[in-house]
Amino acid sequence: MATINKAIIYFFSGTGNARQVALWLTRFANEKNIDCQVLDISKFEIESTDKIDQNVLIIIISPIHGFNYPKITLHFIRNFPQGKSNVVLMNTRAGIRIGNFIIPGLTGIAFFLASCMLKQKGYKIKGTIPFDMPSNWISIHPALNDKSVRFLHRKIHERVEFHAGKIFSGRSDFHSRRDLVQDILISPVSLGYYLVGRYAFAKSFYANSDCDNCGICISNCPVKAIKTINGRPFWTLKCESCMKCMNSCPKKSIETAHVLMVVVCISGAVFMSFFAGTILSLYLQSVPLRIIVDCLVFLFLMVTFYRVQHILLQNKVTGKLISLISLTHYKFWGRYRSIPDSKWEK
Repeated sequence: MATINKAIIYFFSGTGNARQVALWLTRFANEKNIDCQVLDISKFEIESTDKIDQNVLIIIISPIHGFNYPKITLHFIRNFPQGKSNVVLMNTRAGIRIGNFIIPGLTGIAFFLASCMLKQKGYKIKGTIPFDMPSNWISIHPALNDKSVRFLHRKIHERVEFHAGKIFSGRSDFHSRRDLVQDILISPVSLGYYLVGRYAFAKSFYANSDCDNCGICISNCPVKAIKTINGRPFWTLKCESCMKCMNSCPKKSIETAHVLMVVVCISGAVFMSFFAGTILSLYLQSVPLRIIVDCLVFLFLMVTFYRVQHILLQNKVTGKLISLISLTHYKFWGRYRSIPDSKWEK
């Protein structure tokens, strides 16, 4: 059993879940007199990193987006230098509380894909551990209530302490293998999300009339996906849907265009029903090619309608209407950010 004297934790975080786990791990490492360094992936140039000392334990933690690590994390791992260090992969995924139980999220292909890339570089995978922190995908569902958030933080803190005890003692920890069956079953969805879904969600964010152009969303975006067009924030296809902008906006003016996505889906279905019945039936007999064309049409409509919506938001009447038909506009939907320890330790 190898003695660990130094560890480096690399994390990517939108609303603070992965960052919180990284800080907990650092605390437990320090209690064992392990020198632990914490680095934010979104602010770290991995390309300029030299070969890492093989005696250093490397921990990579990131949220799950579409049952995979987000692009920024995959890019980071892909550009990681060659090495022989031990690596522990972790993730934060959508945890939901029901009574005194935590309903876990799904990891999908995140650990498998990352492990393959790192093994090719010479690293040894010593652990794959998921943590079910509160779900932050406010575009899809309302924020969890304060009681549930505190409950999840308290329980996951206990789990982090347990797993930290194992990995900082030099033992392997493949806790994720318990979820192997469901992760395999859900894995095909991750491909669809990576190729199409993430772009669709990127074009679902907008700022309503309450926006005062403070620029916080633009300056804080970890992937620089937001820019100003016609005096309003505009989300580009680089968006990772990490939810940092929506959950950090002081005015809570960033919302999700739910109806826009419905309109795009209906328009795409109508268009393809006529188009597929004529031209496509003559030239495209392959089902995979038909699926590719469907996806391209959907993305084209999403980008086009998003641009139209951005123009309509400049008008007070149409802008207000767009906001009123978004679920995220209403207070009951809420927002989410990871809480400090002082709020759940009470």
